[in-house]
Amino acid sequence: MTLFRLGYVAMSVNLQNASPSQTMTYKTFKQIRDRDAAIRKLERIAQSNIHNCLRLLKHNKAHDMNFFRLSSRIVPLATHEELNGWDYLSGIKDDLKELGSYAESNNMRLDFHPDHFVVLNSPDEAIFKTSMKVLKYHYLLLHQMGIDPMHRCVFHLGGRYDDKEKSLERFIENWSLVPKGIQKLVMIENDDTSYTVENCLYICEKLNIPLVFDLHHHLANHDVGDWHVYWERIMNTWSHSPLPLKMHISSPKSREDFKSHADFVDAEMFLDFVKKVNGSIEQIDCMIEAKQKDDALFRLVEDLKEHPNIIMETESSITWKD
Repeated sequence: MTLFRLGYVAMSVNLQNASPSQTMTYKTFKQIRDRDAAIRKLERIAQSNIHNCLRLLKHNKAHDMNFFRLSSRIVPLATHEELNGWDYLSGIKDDLKELGSYAESNNMRLDFHPDHFVVLNSPDEAIFKTSMKVLKYHYLLLHQMGIDPMHRCVFHLGGRYDDKEKSLERFIENWSLVPKGIQKLVMIENDDTSYTVENCLYICEKLNIPLVFDLHHHLANHDVGDWHVYWERIMNTWSHSPLPLKMHISSPKSREDFKSHADFVDAEMFLDFVKKVNGSIEQIDCMIEAKQKDDALFRLVEDLKEHPNIIMETESSITWKD
């Protein structure tokens, strides 16, 4: 019997005034004549974002939710090229430590999904260096929280660059340039346009990287329609990880707009996945990527409760009983 633990992404639609992604544009930053004052303002925004992350974790705890994706925008402009040299951690160390301590003491799994500009297979050296800078930022946040960075950042393989096979090989070549500490951060996710589960498994198996299976993306972009034929290989990519296998769950917005995420999750789509993999592994952490954030999780739970084979282990975790 497999335990399926549900989580959601970054923000709550129920918790008011709790954005973890408050920001300042570089244009606004430049308009503040006193650079030190501008930096202090950035630090205050970051502190507010971290405080709101803590509020979100407390909200999650109240509903037995132990799986959560943090916003990557906690520290505004942290990786902006015009702020090179800014020690953005100095003013928020204690805040980050408090956040990490709360998560650890409540057995919460936290991770990140850096934005699309993290591209490790780019032929452009500048893009690769920027990607390294962004990943280092995530590494340092986790380190300051006191959280083991291993397998905490998921992103896609990158661009096709007119030749997908060469781009796959370039990822492998560029991987040797990635510092070991950053390498251990990484998880790879199949995407809905370029790189299928099969493509991702090629990379993950060669480089010993866990594959985060995205069911919705697979339905939109695949080599073989039946994803279950890959399941054993997907599980094996997690065999060296200290964390449970992770996957993404979402539903198409519509037939016409299939790749976009719907507000909520189709319970039948999720249950089909549950039935097929039940018993194959001890635990699967399922990240809900839906527009309605925690409301999507709450609605999915209510739908699952109605099914005769579902056992609610907590308010946000289930098992399937035959």
